[in-house]
Amino acid sequence: MIVLVLFISLIVLIAIGTPVAFALILSSLLAISLDGDIPNLVVLHSMVGGMNSFPLLSIPFFVLAGALMNSAGITQRIFDFANALVGWLRGGLGHVNVGASILFAGMSGAAVADAGGLGAIEVKAMRDKGYDAGFAVGVTAASSTIGPIIPPSLPLIIYAVMSSASIGQLFAAGMIPGLIMALALMLMVAWYAKKRNYPKDSGFSVLRCTTTFSRAFLSLMTPVLIIGGILFGLFTATEAAIAASAYALFLGALVYRTLTIKKLLALSIETIETTSIIMLIIGGAAIFSWVLTTQHITENFTQWMLAFTDSKVAILLLITLILFIVGCFMETIAAITILTPVLLPVAVSLGIDPVHFGVMMVLNLMIGLLTPPVGMVLYVLSRVTQVPFETCARATFPFLVPLLFVLLLVTFIPQLTLWLPSVLYP
Repeated sequence: MIVLVLFISLIVLIAIGTPVAFALILSSLLAISLDGDIPNLVVLHSMVGGMNSFPLLSIPFFVLAGALMNSAGITQRIFDFANALVGWLRGGLGHVNVGASILFAGMSGAAVADAGGLGAIEVKAMRDKGYDAGFAVGVTAASSTIGPIIPPSLPLIIYAVMSSASIGQLFAAGMIPGLIMALALMLMVAWYAKKRNYPKDSGFSVLRCTTTFSRAFLSLMTPVLIIGGILFGLFTATEAAIAASAYALFLGALVYRTLTIKKLLALSIETIETTSIIMLIIGGAAIFSWVLTTQHITENFTQWMLAFTDSKVAILLLITLILFIVGCFMETIAAITILTPVLLPVAVSLGIDPVHFGVMMVLNLMIGLLTPPVGMVLYVLSRVTQVPFETCARATFPFLVPLLFVLLLVTFIPQLTLWLPSVLYP
């Protein structure tokens, strides 16, 4: 009875437009109210305990670092450098789009930040060169999903907290899948370019590469600072986030001189708002997870899955389908906090490494950002490019094919995610 009340009330609340954080809290409280033996203090303790985690301190600093990068003119420098590197290929700006997302992924850690920051620059540049709006928006939306796979990654940090997995190993595990995603998307761009006879946007120039690299050099040192510092044990993920924010502030205020006090204040308020939303979702999910645990839902679900089939392939496909469907309707962080306690025990019972499962889960949910009805990346691109949402959705649909192919590779070839962590963390 309590289980039915928990899930039905959650679905109803989300369906009527209740913010996810409040839907989690209200559905959990409604289920708890059916058991009169649970004191209110336990509920408050669960919520506070869920948010009282040291790694979560990295969230506001990575959010701030991404916002500072966007506002300091760094995105334009990255785009120019990527253009010099691959703009000479047929359909060059499509390849530039993907390449810029790889570079920006090492700074922001969020798909929406990539779409909102680089997206406006990329789509405008492509339309000015004669590319149709649909292709420009489609490749921009698809390439933005690389951001949370290549470290740093906010979704991977949330997953690490929920699963007690190593953030460093998760960051390392995302590198190769992220690069494979980029390669798959560039192959898709090449196919489109040949089919539609897109021109080469510019010739290759060593001088231009050198010039744009020198302009972007300090910006490109951000992922080196973050990833290198974590992998070589100089600091933790939380300390890396603080270092990234300090470095971005240094570049914007003292080097490029594009960051004013007024901008900094606006970015600080934006960071506080974003962090508050994320933390409230985590707090609500902590109560929700506590109810799942006390009602033995996770154990029962694991037993049901294993009783349904003992095929590892079938269960992995079923988990992939569940994640894909949830990703179409729910915000990424909420989905991670809700589903990790339910699905991870099933994965572990099959002998799947939690690090491998984390990358698989995040990649799956990133694809959900490109699908209606939620599709946060589509909404952001529609707003910043003035392209109708329906057009964005239709244009992005073909790019789901290479992304789903990479998802299957990551799901069924664990070494793609586990090889690099095994080398860096022997």
